[in-house]
Amino acid sequence: MRGGARLSGVVDVVGAKNSVLKLMAAALLAEGTTTLTNCPEILDVPLMADVLRSLGCTVAIDGGTVTIDVPAEPGSQADYRPVSKLRASVCVLGPLVARCRKAIVPLPGGDAIGSRPLDMHANGLRKLGATTEIEHGRVVAQADDLHGAQIWLDFPSVGATENILMAAVLATGTTVIDNAAREPEIVDLCVMLQQMGARLEGVGSSTLTVHGVSSLQPTEHRVIGDRIVGATWAFAACMTRGEVTVRGVDPHHIDLVLDKLRSAGAETTVGEQEFSVAMGGRRPQAVDFVTLPYPGFATDLQPMAIALTAVAEGTSMITENVFEARFRFVDEMVRLGADARTDGHHAVVRGVERLSSAPVWASDIRAGAGLVLAGLCAEGTTEVWDVDHIDRGYPRFVENLRGLGADIERVAADPAR
Repeated sequence: MRGGARLSGVVDVVGAKNSVLKLMAAALLAEGTTTLTNCPEILDVPLMADVLRSLGCTVAIDGGTVTIDVPAEPGSQADYRPVSKLRASVCVLGPLVARCRKAIVPLPGGDAIGSRPLDMHANGLRKLGATTEIEHGRVVAQADDLHGAQIWLDFPSVGATENILMAAVLATGTTVIDNAAREPEIVDLCVMLQQMGARLEGVGSSTLTVHGVSSLQPTEHRVIGDRIVGATWAFAACMTRGEVTVRGVDPHHIDLVLDKLRSAGAETTVGEQEFSVAMGGRRPQAVDFVTLPYPGFATDLQPMAIALTAVAEGTSMITENVFEARFRFVDEMVRLGADARTDGHHAVVRGVERLSSAPVWASDIRAGAGLVLAGLCAEGTTEVWDVDHIDRGYPRFVENLRGLGADIERVAADPAR
């Protein structure tokens, strides 16, 4: 990419990566055909489809529509190959325990952003009546019977909330999950489960009450818009001093993001499923960020926050409270001329007028997107390597940036370099 362009125009956002993969896992809870629409065309969707196929499901992907046919008796052992590439694959654990009373799931792979232990997943399933242990690199869970329980999460983990929720919907009795995650993607999962016949209370709050039912039915569900992708385009507009309208995302899902961008000098307008961010050619101002579980500032947007503050006027502090290894992104930003230092959970960034081009390496999905946005603010030509990561979370990333006026192209890597 060659820096200097001010992004301008309209970009459409489709379904959320952090929702669709969990909804695909939830389809295991009911025999028959479940259809998901507004799905993003990203690499993780066919990977999750392979996980489901290894469990006996038939999965068809047609553009933004995913159709999942679940047998009366799905398999209980997920295949290692797709699981090893996909962190979200662990969310088949809860549905399999609920449907099959047994689950064998290899320890999942995914982005290199820090440790994400499964302790809370396992503890929650144990309270529901399952036994769980790690054997030969696999999570093995079994239950003769699942029953309701009072479960308190030490941290509002999204994955643990999802697994416990999906196991509890078919348990006997009532389960209460306290300190549950509140992300919009959790709400989306709850809505789909209710469409399937689940009985839930407290959706969207930190206390989820699940009244178990004997069976669920397949359904058709539209995936909510991806707030992380939408917010990425908002940061891109602010960083490049441009003006971008984002369609397909509920702006209330990124209220805090838009407030932070207003503090940086942006003008924002919001509609029902769209919003606009305009800088009018002005350089952004320094602003501090602290990552927290929803409704706090999302850790997935921390690389974009660092990229923004790297070109802002003044000094900013970014505090990471969720994934400790995300700050490895700062080393790549320094290659681009950012004045940034890290100390434990904190990064101090002194903004510069313009970054300088350099070859950099994407370590995960969001780091890759953040480095591309930084490259759009750098003098000269910047190369971002290992951009396959970006394909796991951003459909048509380069095409969308071109549509907004970026001078960017994707080329095959030279194996000799």
